Amino acid sequence: MDEVTKNDKDTLLLSLLAENARTPIAELARQLGLSRTTVQARIERLERSRVIAGYTLRRGAAAERAMVKGHVLITVKPKSARETIAALTGLPEVRTLHSVSGAVDLIAIVAANSVEALDAVIDRIGELDGVERTQTSVILATRIDR
Repeated sequence: MDEVTKNDKDTLLLSLLAENARTPIAELARQLGLSRTTVQARIERLERSRVIAGYTLRRGAAAERAMVKGHVLITVKPKSARETIAALTGLPEVRTLHSVSGAVDLIAIVAANSVEALDAVIDRIGELDGVERTQTSVILATRIDR
């Protein structure tokens, strides 16, 4: 098999696993047009090379839509970034954390079960030692999610 085809199959395999990591190997093999042992070997190789770093829970569409989400723009006090990032990592409501250029230092994507719970998370973020200030935008609707 040439390198391009091999990479295309790996890309498709990764897409299928991202869609549902619990898909049986036999089903993945059928969709890829490969043997089960070949698919299993590819998955093991992708895991060893850390292309696949782990498997995680993804909420169903209805449960995800029920969450109240926001973007929290965070300005960090000088020389406090490492400690602030560590503290934010410990908050389960922080789904994603980006370091960015510009007027703010970090953007956290947070999710909670209610507006009250989101408010409490935003308060906890603002109270962290290294946080100078925050600005939050609550997500009203998601127009594109690729």
